[in-house]
Amino acid sequence: MARQFDGDRLVIASHNEGKVREIADLLRPFKVQVFSAGELNLAEPEETGYTFLANAELKARAAATVANMPALADDSGLAVTALNGAPGIYSARWGGRNKNFDLAMNRVHRALIGHDDKSAAFICALALVWPDGHLEAFEGRVQGTIVEPGRGKNGFGYDAIFQAEGQTLTFGEMDPEEKHIISHRADAFDQLVEACFTK
Repeated sequence: MARQFDGDRLVIASHNEGKVREIADLLRPFKVQVFSAGELNLAEPEETGYTFLANAELKARAAATVANMPALADDSGLAVTALNGAPGIYSARWGGRNKNFDLAMNRVHRALIGHDDKSAAFICALALVWPDGHLEAFEGRVQGTIVEPGRGKNGFGYDAIFQAEGQTLTFGEMDPEEKHIISHRADAFDQLVEACFTK
């Protein structure tokens, strides 16, 4: 049985403003006061895990320990079938030192030259860790296709080049509310809410 979240404060263990904004929006119905790792001047731990879940747990544990409050971390990225799941856990690093996602998206397009299979998935792992070390973890995904050229200025990361199955718009063209309904983060978040917030 999953542990229930019964506090009123939570740190989102991320310095990515787009990610913090999305998670804060999803948490709004639960009347939780949300802080970001950036606001609290928490250091970004080195992501040494080999899976999304391992890296999410690593970030959440570091934040929960230092902030002494429950911490929610997300590790997410784009897994392209023809590239054997790359960029995967290295999605941000494909953008170089400055995490330039225009550069990263161009790199994906170049890597796909000569490949007919443009299928991909966005994957999101969420780890909720309490200061006593207890962990609850969830993974969500959404299948889709890489489009070229990218379309849309909404969202962040690889959103402009990803079109989810059954959709005509890329994540970069969707209103945030539309994206929240079907995204990998929404999938993982629904699992988190079901397990930890609704009993």
